[in-house]
Amino acid sequence: MTREEARSKARELVSQMTVEEKASQLRYDAPAIERLGVPAYNWWNETLHGVARAGVATSFPQAIGMAATFDAELIKTAGDVAATEGRAKYNAYAAENDRDIYKGLTFWSPNVNIFRDPRWGRGQETYGEDPYLTSRLGVAYVEGLQGDGEVLKSAACAKHFAVHSGPEAVRHEFNAVASKKDMAETYLPAFKACVQEAGVEAVMGAYNRTNGEPCCGSKALMQDILRGEWGFEGHYVSDCWAIKDFHERHMVTATMEESAALALKMGCDLNCGVTYQFLLKALEQGLVTEEEITEAAVRLFTTRYLLGLFGGSEYDAIPYEKVECEAHLQVADRLTKESVVLLKNDGILPLQTGKTIGVIGPNANSREALVGNYHGTSSRYITVLEGIQDKVGHNGRVLFSEGSHLFQDRVENLAWESDRIAEAVAVAKHSDVVVLCVGLNETLEGEEGDTGNSYASGDKADLLLPEPQRKLMDAVLAVGKPVVVCLMAGSAIDLSLAQEKAAAVLQLWYPGARGGSAVADILFGDCSPSGKLPVTFYRSTEGMPDFEDYSMKGRTYRYLEREPLYPFGYGLTYGDVRVESAQAAKRDEVSGDVTLTASVKNAGSVSTQDVIQVYIKDANSPYAVPNHSLCAFLRVSLAAGETKDIEIKVPGSAFLVVNDEGEFVAGSGSCTLYVGTGQPDARTAALTGKRSVEVSISVR
Repeated sequence: MTREEARSKARELVSQMTVEEKASQLRYDAPAIERLGVPAYNWWNETLHGVARAGVATSFPQAIGMAATFDAELIKTAGDVAATEGRAKYNAYAAENDRDIYKGLTFWSPNVNIFRDPRWGRGQETYGEDPYLTSRLGVAYVEGLQGDGEVLKSAACAKHFAVHSGPEAVRHEFNAVASKKDMAETYLPAFKACVQEAGVEAVMGAYNRTNGEPCCGSKALMQDILRGEWGFEGHYVSDCWAIKDFHERHMVTATMEESAALALKMGCDLNCGVTYQFLLKALEQGLVTEEEITEAAVRLFTTRYLLGLFGGSEYDAIPYEKVECEAHLQVADRLTKESVVLLKNDGILPLQTGKTIGVIGPNANSREALVGNYHGTSSRYITVLEGIQDKVGHNGRVLFSEGSHLFQDRVENLAWESDRIAEAVAVAKHSDVVVLCVGLNETLEGEEGDTGNSYASGDKADLLLPEPQRKLMDAVLAVGKPVVVCLMAGSAIDLSLAQEKAAAVLQLWYPGARGGSAVADILFGDCSPSGKLPVTFYRSTEGMPDFEDYSMKGRTYRYLEREPLYPFGYGLTYGDVRVESAQAAKRDEVSGDVTLTASVKNAGSVSTQDVIQVYIKDANSPYAVPNHSLCAFLRVSLAAGETKDIEIKVPGSAFLVVNDEGEFVAGSGSCTLYVGTGQPDARTAALTGKRSVEVSISVR
């Protein structure tokens, strides 16, 4: 069904409604209109990394872990899996006449905000700090969710439009100020790609203001850019209870009626919250017109028709048995294996069975540390401890100590901590090697007011591990046994001590409900780690820009002015993949795309996957980013000793720069492309011993 056909049907249906009925359909919990055969529909559903909050579903790694795969095709597959399970659930629930929250086909995912500051608690929900990577993965997930059938398999939603990345505690009254250049270069590209390339069906506004206007009532964002410049034809939804912030926190309106009117007039079709219950009063007061209410209703019913909710679709036959089926669990397992980032290895990895493995740490046997926020429910959880126990079996011994609490929350815990550290030291002393699992979970980093957090929590004050875990790490490392530090967190943590003293360091993110199995496969060499950091790991917050400063100066690898602990794009493998040569093969005169050919070799003795990354640097344009920018990437598989010739396409847009007015203009024409397995920076070279191959190119 085309959008024009769906809109025509929607217009005809809405024309039969009273104004009261039309207004009622602009709420996320839209009631039934029985006389017209319109069932109730709840628009609120989530599938950030698998279907969330609606019972059992396949659990993928948290979004930031999915980003670490640098694998757009796999992310698209994950979107398709989520849509399949969403349809299976919808079909089963609708058959029981259950149309409650988290039961619909409109998924408020993905989150394509830019993870600009490592203190932001919701950064774990994003695809990292780079607009190009975020764009590619956001488009892939949207395409997977929406499918390519006669109707939408599900409706994706790009959020939170558009400049939104903390602080969580003040998000309801905060004004994010961003220059035109930063808007166009950093904050908007992923949204634009989701709209213009993937045809995302919905866009969600943020809580905060951007450059003075509330994001759910912004003429600049919603009318001028989204529907004007980009031609967005889907529906716009407010973040939950964001519209009441207009008069309660932002103070840009005075009443519920004025807030509802502002949002509706700017093009917010759907209210997650209760403010649109005042639309009829706003109509009586002359603040809105019935035509504006009608247009919003038509847009929403257009989406419902595009989903095939009136008249049936090819997806109605998807059975409930698809939920958490074996094929879907295999996708989740593959995602976890590709997401794990090896940050250091002095040769201790992979581990050998037949040894005594000491597993220590508050996240070693934690289900919470597997899933991150906006998660679903799994029928089975496999922690890192359980994965190691299953792997070792009877061929060795696994000792365990929790070692410490996740964080210090009560004075009475002090005696407990001392007792558990003594146990952890004993375990370390009696082990051949220690796997130390530290980090965070959604109670320590996440969303203000979300299910796992108390109000005004979510962000991190610094990049340190909680104090009990720092004491634990000191004690375990002091024993002198080889230690593999496994960090389970959705953001950058200061791992300086681990980098200095541990034998190996792995970034596990929140690896998914059964992620412990995949982690064990990597620890024991059944597969090679191949993930890459989608964010910069800073050494500390010292010298960082203020959290509330949305200027990109000094932020992320493109603007960084100091050496990181671990760079964006960094990650080791058990192999030794190198780019031996690269050259520009051809350029499309219409699109400006440049195709590179490269020879890559795995000089190691272990088969592995790796990610070939291409960065661009225009040294002569005053508008180019200070460092360099990711402009292409490709995941490759190489057997031990194997050499492959690959092609990788650099889009023509990579050769453009953004001026101070936010306009994409031609660069200097003289650029250098760097082709390697990481950034072309000194820190990456120091950590890996590899340098990227340079390709000079002239584009006029």
